[in-house]
Amino acid sequence: MTQPFSLDDSMLAAIGGAFYPSGYTMLMFPDAATATKVGDALAAAPEGGFEVLTLTPQAILSQITPTASDADEPLPSPGTDAANVRAFTKLAREGHHGLLVRTPDSEDAERMMRVVRDHEYSIARRYRMLVIEDL
Repeated sequence: MTQPFSLDDSMLAAIGGAFYPSGYTMLMFPDAATATKVGDALAAAPEGGFEVLTLTPQAILSQITPTASDADEPLPSPGTDAANVRAFTKLAREGHHGLLVRTPDSEDAERMMRVVRDHEYSIARRYRMLVIEDL
């Protein structure tokens, strides 16, 4: 089952406060129908369903976008946290919808991508401790 996204402090980087949901993968799709279809498929995956949070463009713009405002203060962000938020923001402004999927390890990420690759997606970024992986 999918749930609507709600930002909490555990999804923010310790330095700079930008969106950084370690242990999750952020996926974006060109339309709501594809995001819903993929989200439902992931939640019902036969090898054990995934925890899936759904994000409308409005949720991305109101909850995730503001996290990048201070990410480069007082010094530039040491990673790509803010750049990823800006990429998600650009897609959300174009009407793309998102899914935040719990992927605590590489095996879960690969199992998730076996479902996702069958659909058109705009971006897939897996957040790990100190690493953001482009899938």
